[in-house]
Amino acid sequence: CSSMAIHPAKHTKLAGSMTDLLYTEKDLVTSLKEYIIQEENKLEKVKEWAGKLDSLTITATQDPEGYLGHPVNAFKLMKRLNSEWADLESLVLKDTTNGFISNLTLQRQFFPTDEDQTGAAKALLRLQDTYQLSAYTISNGDLPGVVHKSQMTVADCFELGKIAYSEADYYHTELWMAQALTQLDEGEESTIDKVTVMDYLSYAIYQQGELERALELTKRMLKLDPNHQRANGNLKYFEFQLEKQRKAESEKKEQEDKKKEKKVLDKRDAQRKRSKDPLPERKKYEMLCRGEGIKLTPRRQSRLFCRYFDNNRNPRLLLAPVKQEDEWDRPRIVRYHDIISDSEIMTVKELAKPRLKRATVHDPVTGKLTTAHYRVSKSAWLSGYEHSTIEKINQRIEDITGLEMDTAEELQVANYGVGGQYEPHFDFGRKDEPDAFKELGTGNRIATWLFYMSDVSAGGATVFTDVGAAVWPKKGTAVFWYNLFASGEGDYSTRHAACPVLVGNKWVSNKWIHERGQEFRRPCDISENE
Repeated sequence: CSSMAIHPAKHTKLAGSMTDLLYTEKDLVTSLKEYIIQEENKLEKVKEWAGKLDSLTITATQDPEGYLGHPVNAFKLMKRLNSEWADLESLVLKDTTNGFISNLTLQRQFFPTDEDQTGAAKALLRLQDTYQLSAYTISNGDLPGVVHKSQMTVADCFELGKIAYSEADYYHTELWMAQALTQLDEGEESTIDKVTVMDYLSYAIYQQGELERALELTKRMLKLDPNHQRANGNLKYFEFQLEKQRKAESEKKEQEDKKKEKKVLDKRDAQRKRSKDPLPERKKYEMLCRGEGIKLTPRRQSRLFCRYFDNNRNPRLLLAPVKQEDEWDRPRIVRYHDIISDSEIMTVKELAKPRLKRATVHDPVTGKLTTAHYRVSKSAWLSGYEHSTIEKINQRIEDITGLEMDTAEELQVANYGVGGQYEPHFDFGRKDEPDAFKELGTGNRIATWLFYMSDVSAGGATVFTDVGAAVWPKKGTAVFWYNLFASGEGDYSTRHAACPVLVGNKWVSNKWIHERGQEFRRPCDISENE
């Protein structure tokens, strides 16, 4: 036998923002129904499929954002448009003059790619880890705050497992192949057979060092398909390895029993090591996203207050002071309530929507803007010159903070869909990246102002990983904090992250305020950390 277990063939690649795709799909269903009228007898199967999609798209397009706010719906939309419509196309391609085919071929240029489908799948896996959800919970669609409940089929679970497998992520391969197998065992009908699922599952289990379970599964496979070549080879290999392991570890039985109790956690950690997770504070970040591990003693909590605030009798705030609430003490984070109206939010979103693009970050080496895997959102920049509402918002931020807006960056609008996140980062440029904002010529980012322009059904908090703070989105509010001390030194306790959106759609807009122009508004302090 070979020196290593034989694995099933490796497969394809993955990301999304998608209400337009729902309408594209709805249009295709309409076109498909016209085609069926012409060839009903020949394509009975296709007719059933179209009927199912017709009702699905009608439901979906009544509330596109709510529908796509469910991560399973987003993944299934990617999967349908990338894989299933292609299968259908080949089935009816015989008559290319047909209106449906012309429409489908025309629309295909706007369809998601393999990369998009993989992106939607990875978003689901990210949510599964961050919010500690079982494959069963996700597959059944039992997520908090869900409006459009959606269940996953065996094929959907298998697809997720395969994508994890292609990334050598055996931890998630096991979770999703096991879920696919459970659904098959429960009697769900599928084109995916048990042997194929077990093939991937046994290899993923073997890769995580569980030889006994891998052997059991291989034996089960061979009962269903005694001639399976790979399973026969693996059977001999697993038996040989297990015998070797038993001899070497017979005296360590007690330790092994203890290890089994922590098995799920250990497997997850082992997967992190395998994938060389670049985020050292990952566990803390995920705990805060779930609302755990928030470090604020009752004594500190008692020092946080709410107040009406007029910023030292600012003329524009005298008659209408703003509602200010202390969210955290060190670093000081304050929230302003009812600070942006629904109509202003609508205007900002309408201005931003046509130009939303994958968000960029500053590359610390080059100082230039680039896209990064750790920031999954779409963003657009809005200037005060283009609309009076933006000008009004900029003036409001200036009145409340007392800081100069002329040197601030434009208002950045960001939309985080399913799984959208921004991993822990600093808003200011550190000493080891002197060119971070060089091209702006306005110094470092002294402060951050962040508007929440939507409520989020589940997930999507802003968390400060160094201090253990979590701020939850609330439509119409804004949070503000200083990134630099008065001395100009960076405040490293402001390291923060945007947690993945579990259910819903998160809209925010932020203003990054720079040092230049603040010399008399926030005078320098001689003490480094004041």
